[in-house]
Amino acid sequence: MSLLNRFYPEARFGGFTHLDGTLAFYSRLQAMAQPDWVVIDFGCGRGAYGDDPIAYRRQARIFRGKVKEVIGLDVTAAAAGNPFVDRFLPLQGNAWQVADESVNLVICDNVLEHLPEPAAFFREARRVLRVGGVVAIRTPNRWNYIALIAQFLPQRAHAGVLKTAKSELRAEDVFPAHYRCNSLSAVRKALMAHQFEPCVFGYEAEPSYLSFSAVAYALGVLHQRVAPGVFKAAIFAYGRKNTD
Repeated sequence: MSLLNRFYPEARFGGFTHLDGTLAFYSRLQAMAQPDWVVIDFGCGRGAYGDDPIAYRRQARIFRGKVKEVIGLDVTAAAAGNPFVDRFLPLQGNAWQVADESVNLVICDNVLEHLPEPAAFFREARRVLRVGGVVAIRTPNRWNYIALIAQFLPQRAHAGVLKTAKSELRAEDVFPAHYRCNSLSAVRKALMAHQFEPCVFGYEAEPSYLSFSAVAYALGVLHQRVAPGVFKAAIFAYGRKNTD
């Protein structure tokens, strides 16, 4: 927190920076969501964001009670206990047990990088979305320094590294990463291939993963300020289904 306040003094007022990636991503979704919407949280997990000490940011991620229904999809049994979904459906294979054109919003937050077959995700998202529905994706950029390091580390080392960078992570929150659709061009191409109207851009928040070192954090701040979009830490992508 001392590094956050030093480099982003506005964080002393509310606990978050003007660059907060979670708020930037979810505030747009909250602005679109309507009371009659059905929302899919793809890779919903156990609802770890419920532990976020910043209430404003925590509430930004919660759609239950604000929309008609939140459906959670995940491969892990722990996700069945997610308190922020109305209905949990286990993922078995690539097909989702959701009716055609029954959903208004599909959220895929830091999950795309873990999928061995990303095309299956885009295909199913298009199938279940109503005309005018939106798929929203936040995922690491494979050309950012953090993802490049992760790709060269053996999978067995990922949990330890992430635990050092983010002490609040649990073992069940760490999954193998494949990075098979994790560049601006790859995500845009995938959206267009599945007939979504795409909006894809790079985004970089404060370097929270580097909080273990003041020097590393300072270098991360520098990167955040000067790196072009193609090298930003995260990819934000929104796609609208405009036709059947």
